[in-house]
Amino acid sequence: MREADPIVGALIEQHGPYRPRPSGEPYAALVRSIMYQQLAGPAAAAILGRLNALHGDADRIPTAEELLSTSEAQFREAGVSRQKTRYLRDLAEQVAAGRLRFRGLDRLDDETVIERLTGVKGVGEWTAQMFLMFQLGRPDVLPTGDLGVRRGMQLAYGLREPVTPAQAQQIGKPWAPYRSVGSWYMWRVAETQTPA
Repeated sequence: MREADPIVGALIEQHGPYRPRPSGEPYAALVRSIMYQQLAGPAAAAILGRLNALHGDADRIPTAEELLSTSEAQFREAGVSRQKTRYLRDLAEQVAAGRLRFRGLDRLDDETVIERLTGVKGVGEWTAQMFLMFQLGRPDVLPTGDLGVRRGMQLAYGLREPVTPAQAQQIGKPWAPYRSVGSWYMWRVAETQTPA
């Protein structure tokens, strides 16, 4: 990475080695991803905690069967929107029916994993890419739709205008086959640097 892109090389010096998040149980990771979509972290955590508590433990994601047994009123009581209720039910139905299986997913190529995951309502390409990066530990994912990655690129490369997905693809090209790592450094830049 240092040789392929001196800017990333400087970021490695500044932020230290790449530290991926530890992965957890795949089904729980998808439930969390759906719950955190378009919500601030603390708000999403509070809602998820209330949903979990309905099933006996605020720190445990409900099983697919438990989600399917959750009433509309209980979802509302926990603060889960109608749309997210539909998404969670679709995920639970697919898991319970065996249409979405996590065993063996790690042996499939990235495109096939994305195709399987995006078959769940509410799981789009970005969510599938985050799953590839953080759940399956795939080293060469470049989420060009991620605003944090593109904002980091704008700051790191001193660009005046926001970076488009097409530009992000070009900027990240030299990082292959470790574009997940380059993306991680772009998130660090977006979190720590302010525009000049």
